[in-house]
Formats: sequence, structure tokens, C-alpha cells
Amino acid sequence: MRVDLFDFELPEERIALRPIVPRDAARLLVVNAAMDNFEDRSIRDLPSLLRPQDALVVNDTRVIPAQLEGIRVRGDAVAQIGVTLHARENDNTWRAFARPAKRLQVGERIRFGETSESMACLLAALDATVIAKDERGEVTLAFDLTGPVLDEAIASRGQMPLPPYIASRRAPDAQDERDYQTIFAEQSGAVAAPTAGLHFTPELIADIESRGIAVHRATLHVGAGTFLPVKIEDTRDHRMHAEWGRLSAETADALNARRAKGGRIVAVGTTALRLLESAADESGSIRAFSGETSIFIEPGYRFRAADALVTNFHLPRSTLFMLVAAFAGLDLMKRAYTHAIRQRYRFYSYGDACLLLR
Repeated sequence: MRVDLFDFELPEERIALRPIVPRDAARLLVVNAAMDNFEDRSIRDLPSLLRPQDALVVNDTRVIPAQLEGIRVRGDAVAQIGVTLHARENDNTWRAFARPAKRLQVGERIRFGETSESMACLLAALDATVIAKDERGEVTLAFDLTGPVLDEAIASRGQMPLPPYIASRRAPDAQDERDYQTIFAEQSGAVAAPTAGLHFTPELIADIESRGIAVHRATLHVGAGTFLPVKIEDTRDHRMHAEWGRLSAETADALNARRAKGGRIVAVGTTALRLLESAADESGSIRAFSGETSIFIEPGYRFRAADALVTNFHLPRSTLFMLVAAFAGLDLMKRAYTHAIRQRYRFYSYGDACLLLR
């Protein structure tokens, strides 16, 4: 499909720079594909919009401070280098997006946590070697530290990787360290939050579970590729970055049992949905899953596992808007987004949400 079919105009003032307080005070646009309509509600209405036999699947990934700043020294030439870690390969190796990547060559060393003015300090250095580089600005870094020690060093030097549409308008701060994690966050490894989960509070979960609705956890470590725009003209030419995920056999069995009794599988976020679809077989049965997925969902995709989706409002021409268009229909989603803009919904990571009923 042509990528420009997924374009729309969004006024800049509709981009949320901070989340609403409390989290479950966000608005919720209910989009019903079967009825071809939408309705203005609140996140606090979600429990009443679900059925007692339904099951929610939330993503329990935890965002790490994946943005690192450092220096590269080549003879007498010193260059400031920034990287965003996005995929861990082993105990000491990460794939990362570098800026400016043109200043790096394979074999060169980067010292993180320092600037050219502070490079005399060698205590507790976090050093890495560039062991691979591609033409898109992606590098592979082998750190001198490994395992939990490396994790601690990254945590002490890194910054929360806010999306570009927020970071370009204000600097990250201590409040983001709290705001940009869901209440489910346990498994460290994401470099972007599964933002649909940001709306949930302990009180909202208690209300959901009190109605007999199950809440299950799965893990998909969201990569920085989620921020990248689709630059090609046809979706057939787009390739997704792989992300690591895990769904246990116990959770798979519980979800299959719920569906067998007439319940719906409700994915909280596009990340949970992509993991569910990666774990489902052709018959729609959900299996245990552990590994990388690069599933790309666009209109024409046949959904096998997810029956409903809670998700935020997404960027134009993005793979996430393509996914919701596949789920509820491109025409309906365009009309729903036009309505949301007119009704002053808040967009993107810190914004309001949709409930999409397939």
C-alpha cells in the first residue's frame, strides 16, 4: 500500500508533553469497527466496557536509560558521540543508533559519561568498541563491562529515551523517570515505553479484576525502531526492526481457555498485540513464545489472537497507525482521528487512548 494513505495533519499543540494526573483520568475514544462508529469515554470506563470473561494482556517490559553520551578519540581528534541502545545481543553487546554515525569507524573506542572537557577522569569508565556498523547509522557496541555490572553502569550514565516529538520540545527530567514507566514494568530491556500501559493504576486494575476480567503479563522489549518514520513510498518495501519478546506457556494456556469460553483477548498496547500475533498459529491458538519478532501489520493482515486493543494515538505515516488501520479499518480510523483532533484529545506517548473493537 502507498504510505501516504496513512498521512494526516496533526496540530502541534495536540502533542502531550506530560501525562495527565492521575493516569486513569485520561480520555478514551471507543472505536467499534463492527458498528462503524466511535464514542467519547474515559479510561475509568474501561472495566464497564469489557466483559467478565475477557482477558487483558499487558506488557511488563521496563524502560532502561538507554541514551548515552560520550567521546570518541582518534589521534588528536575528539568527537562527541551520542547513542541510543535498542537491542541487547548478549551480556556485553548492544545494537544502537549512533549520532553522528559518520564519525565512527569499526574498531574505534567510545568512552561514555564524559565530554571532551572531562576526559581526564578515568574512574569507573564505561568504554565500548564499535564492532559493526551499517549504512543506516546503526552500530554494534561491545562494552568492556558485562552482565549486571554493565546494567548498573548504563543506569548511572544513561538518560530516559523520550520520543523525539517530546525531547525536541523539552529536556528529560526526573519526573520522566517515573512517568515513562508503567505500573507493570518489571523486565528491564525496553528503550521505549509500552505507552498504552501508562494509563493503568492499581485502582483501575482492582476494578477490572473485581469484575472477573483476567490480567496477564507478557514481555516485549520495545526498541528505538518504534520512533523511526517510514521513509519509503510503499509498505511492501518496509522492514521492521526485530524486538525480543516472551509469552509463557502458562499464559498461553490461560488465554486459550478464556477464549474457548467466549472471552475476548484484549491487548493493552500495540506491543502486546504484536507479541500475541507472533505467538499465535494459523488456527488462532496461542503458543508459548520466546525470541525476536519483526512482525509488520498493515491493512489486509488476518488477526489470529487479539480481539480488542487499547492503544494511544499514533504518528502519521507510522507502522503503528498502519497497525490500528489494519485492526479497525483505515477509513474508520482516519475519521476517528479527525474527531479526536477536533475534540482536543491529547496525542502520542503521554496522550489519551483508544479502545478498538474489531
